[in-house]
Amino acid sequence: MRLLGRTGLLVSEFALGTMTFGQEADEPAAMALLDHYIEAGGNLVDTADVYPPPGPKGTSEEMIGRWLKRHPEKRDSIVLATKCRGRMDPSGNAEGLSRHWIVRACEGSLRRLQTDHIDLYQAHSWDPATPIEETLAAFDQLVRSGKVRYIGVSNFSGWQLERSVLLARQAGLSVPVSLQPQYSMLAREIEWELVPVCLEEGLSILPWGPLAQGWLSGKYSRDTAPTGATRLGEDPNRGVEAYDRRNTERTWRIVEAVQAIATQLGVPPARVALRWLADRPGVAAPILGARRVEQLRDNLGATEVTLDEEQRAHLDDVSAPVTPDYPYRVLAEGTAERRRLL
Repeated sequence: MRLLGRTGLLVSEFALGTMTFGQEADEPAAMALLDHYIEAGGNLVDTADVYPPPGPKGTSEEMIGRWLKRHPEKRDSIVLATKCRGRMDPSGNAEGLSRHWIVRACEGSLRRLQTDHIDLYQAHSWDPATPIEETLAAFDQLVRSGKVRYIGVSNFSGWQLERSVLLARQAGLSVPVSLQPQYSMLAREIEWELVPVCLEEGLSILPWGPLAQGWLSGKYSRDTAPTGATRLGEDPNRGVEAYDRRNTERTWRIVEAVQAIATQLGVPPARVALRWLADRPGVAAPILGARRVEQLRDNLGATEVTLDEEQRAHLDDVSAPVTPDYPYRVLAEGTAERRRLL
């Protein structure tokens, strides 16, 4: 268990992501995944009102709600997290981070989840059409009403996150306690600004895509496009993990390094990648997505893996992103001497 941000709330070191519910995982599979995760000792269940993409929206929350109705005794031990921001229906005000929509979206999530409160309510992404002051005030209203316990954000940039934290503190509003970004050995760009903000301001990082959508599990191979019942087998051009987009020499160097250490330890490659990420500064709970209990069981085995300093350093080096010359490289070089004093 780890503390969530600067709160006294404990969360398990791996969260269960439920974006697959209603799409890659049908109702029996979703119920079995929740059963296994809770039985294994997990307590952080993450969803969103728009899951599963591309639809039908709200299905993931509805499935979790039906599970909670069957297991009411489990509710108080679960940290239930969901998000709002995406468009839920064709009407013009059924999306965004306005006070109007945040309150409506929260009521909808509470109804689908069949619960009286949300433990962690998150802005799914920045809304350029709504002043962040209005968004923060609406979230604070929900916290004060008891419908929400804590707030967080997802998919924010560095300046957006810092502005949100500082404005909330200045106004005496509820402050975000977590950031949910994409983060894995194949996607480390958040280390340039977002990780430093989280460390400075005391936010926990809840990474999505910890296995880079399957790339770090060892299921794909060089020069052979994936096929079959995998995310990329069903849709090779799927989002940020598209095969042609990530089929690079850097990717394969990282994958091969993970596989080599997995062989040393006698464990699946996915457990090595997850252990590396769970041990990164600021990370509280990487979010595990799965279609089947077997996948979830294999990934939760990362709790039993230990990387030594040499193995961790090798993975750090091989996965280090190419730092842009400006501003990051120039600023790092200009402050290197002062940093050595710390």
